[in-house]
Amino acid sequence: MRLFPLLLLLFLTVPLIEIYLLIKIGSVIGAGWTVFLVVFTAVLGAALLRQQGLSTLARFQQSVARGELPATTLIEGMVLLVGGAMLLTPGFFTDALGFLCLFPPTRLFLARWLASRAVVQVGGLGQPPRGSRRGGADDGRTIEGEFHEVDDKPGDDPRLR
Repeated sequence: MRLFPLLLLLFLTVPLIEIYLLIKIGSVIGAGWTVFLVVFTAVLGAALLRQQGLSTLARFQQSVARGELPATTLIEGMVLLVGGAMLLTPGFFTDALGFLCLFPPTRLFLARWLASRAVVQVGGLGQPPRGSRRGGADDGRTIEGEFHEVDDKPGDDPRLR
């Protein structure tokens, strides 16, 4: 699915779900308790986010110190960031999604799932990706030729003697 229609769908449906849940829960427990719960989940989420973020940062530093690539840990950090944003957004639906992002087994599952779907492009700045038509390694052409090593000093080149 394309990104714009997905974002449009999210920006339309999530607020509608939040409004529906706030009205339903507010009619059962009252407006005051509903506001209290929304604020309480935001405060609790911020505290949990801090704890989980520090734990993830420590794991990241340990991986780097061992010389390992902390790819999953980095993605976990991004999941924590999204979860924190959801917890700070007022509403019960986003709070539930945010707490799922903070829960370590769910966060690890999401991070591994995202890592499996990631597309990694190898190449430097200004270089075409491998396999592209602009002279990549897979363009099917072989160029043969001769070479001579040339030093920086003009007097050392045998062709100039």
